[in-house]
Amino acid sequence: MRVALLSDIHANRHALEGVLEEVDALAIDEMWCLGDIVGYGAEPDGCCALVRENAAVCLAGNHDLAVTGHLPTDEFARGAAIAADWTAKAMATDHLEWLGTLSASGRRQGIGLFHGSPREPVWEYVMDPLTAALSMDVQGGAIAAVGHSHIALSYHREPEGDATGTRRQAGDTVTLNIGEWILNPGSVGQPRDGDNRAAWLELDLETGQATWRRTAYDIAGAQFAIRAARLPDSLADRLEYGQ
Repeated sequence: MRVALLSDIHANRHALEGVLEEVDALAIDEMWCLGDIVGYGAEPDGCCALVRENAAVCLAGNHDLAVTGHLPTDEFARGAAIAADWTAKAMATDHLEWLGTLSASGRRQGIGLFHGSPREPVWEYVMDPLTAALSMDVQGGAIAAVGHSHIALSYHREPEGDATGTRRQAGDTVTLNIGEWILNPGSVGQPRDGDNRAAWLELDLETGQATWRRTAYDIAGAQFAIRAARLPDSLADRLEYGQ
């Protein structure tokens, strides 16, 4: 079975539609979403509808939890807090209720799924070898997938070895049959690694291979939607630069 791992869509319908078109063209069997369907962007209802229709499993991210009132926005940056407040008021009730049923962690096909990290699924970023090693100690299996950082990367620890990490570019492929792994597909709707294309990960469970993908999309359309909603201009501007 081949899986499309998506994370951090952030109400960017244009990016999500572009990725789903490519997922369909590649005849991938399932889609898993690691959370943050909403926040920052201007089309939360459209993104929720698409995720609900296409995802076999979906987690809640910190922005989803903030929008549903399960998490305060005290630790959010100003633009993120403004967007969360706007989203909570703008969204349809049924999508808000659905977001409220999601958890920040899960498991499917033996793979641990976490929005943040296996140690702290809501807030912790896996961005250094020590955090990766501590997360591997508790992830409950050889492979875990995380989101939250908006950066495509992987961490690997061989038996009796230390954890090492690598940022991942489009087309990078690794084989997962030795040691422990933490995989981050990057962000669909707001990449922060300098590549403005939507990021996602193809996972082949039969061959044990993971391939990082990037999908071009209508950035100008997503920016127009943010500005039309009168959300902070910075949330639109950053899409162009992948930051």
